[in-house]
Amino acid sequence: MKASFVSVRRPGGTANLSGRNRMIRSSLAISTTALALIMMTPAFAFDGWHQQHATMIEGKGSGYDYVSVDSATHHVFLGHRKEGLQVFDPATDKVIKVIDKTATDSSDGAVLIPEFDLGISNNEDGTITPFKLSTLEAQAPIKVGEDLDTSHYDAVSKRLVLNMGAGQDGTELIMLDVPSLKEVGRLKVPSKKVEGADSDGKSAFFLAAQDLDKVYKIDTKAGKVVATYDTAPACGHPTAVTVNAADERVYISCRGHDAIKPSFTVLDGDSGKIVYSAEIGGGTDSIVYDGDLKRIFTANGVSANLNVFEVDGPDSYKPLETLGTRAGVRTMAMDRQTKAIYAITAEGSADASKKILTAVSPFYANTFFPNTFTVLTYGK
Repeated sequence: MKASFVSVRRPGGTANLSGRNRMIRSSLAISTTALALIMMTPAFAFDGWHQQHATMIEGKGSGYDYVSVDSATHHVFLGHRKEGLQVFDPATDKVIKVIDKTATDSSDGAVLIPEFDLGISNNEDGTITPFKLSTLEAQAPIKVGEDLDTSHYDAVSKRLVLNMGAGQDGTELIMLDVPSLKEVGRLKVPSKKVEGADSDGKSAFFLAAQDLDKVYKIDTKAGKVVATYDTAPACGHPTAVTVNAADERVYISCRGHDAIKPSFTVLDGDSGKIVYSAEIGGGTDSIVYDGDLKRIFTANGVSANLNVFEVDGPDSYKPLETLGTRAGVRTMAMDRQTKAIYAITAEGSADASKKILTAVSPFYANTFFPNTFTVLTYGK
């Protein structure tokens, strides 16, 4: 019903009308102000993650891969391939050590096992180099095969799982006992491109099969695959994996392919059901989850950005912000004490005379320039 305030005139009506008009105008003003405040208030908490430091490391222009952080010493381990496993000290902004023999063996990065004061450099020549986290003293390299990408530690079974080079019918995972580093088993999986992995801290170990759009759930003590979860169509080319053990959720950053866009995807670790998926930047190679902050981060080297998500519950997630980084920032690690995130990159070029990983990007850098390798620190 449309109200009319001026159709009847009576004694005192003008004063009453004026008073009602003032009340209406006041109510409208309050409503407008409230609406403006609602529109100005974001529906989520913007953290304001940003680059805090950038430190250039002198070098020859080698490739690079994984980053890891020892939160006890705050040392950052940089897989700088033919320039070795470099130990970066954020307090001095300097590389304080190159782990012995990791330059000649070409280090892809390190897995850190603080409970045994142990670090392992994963070397491209098929060796691993054990070293002490406390002293950075290295032991003799151990030959494990002809081609090694990376390794993952399962604290429950005390097994180190090594991603070896693929054969014609799949990939052989080599399992070593920790801390003895003696081989205790091998497991053949159909994937020819196994990538990131993480343990739930109970009995399950989740490994991405990038080429098959699957995640293997593995019992590393028994040395067998107990389940295989499909990630498509939400997640194409699953690459990096981390586990939220408290919620029994597996977090995956996916590169995407064909019609499947790059995504952050969440699996129920028990059933394999996909409970959430959202688009992220291209060229991801790393994912970090922090339970204290309730935040998930994906590093995306082709898009040169870092996506940040909030965890509201096992099946509830919100995209918070997308931080601009630099081209080639695809791997990262967090200091669990300071909450600083460390990433690496270098100025690169796609040399057409060399092999280019076109599956990642048509112009994916395969050549890097001397004295451009940089450690980037992000925080809020």
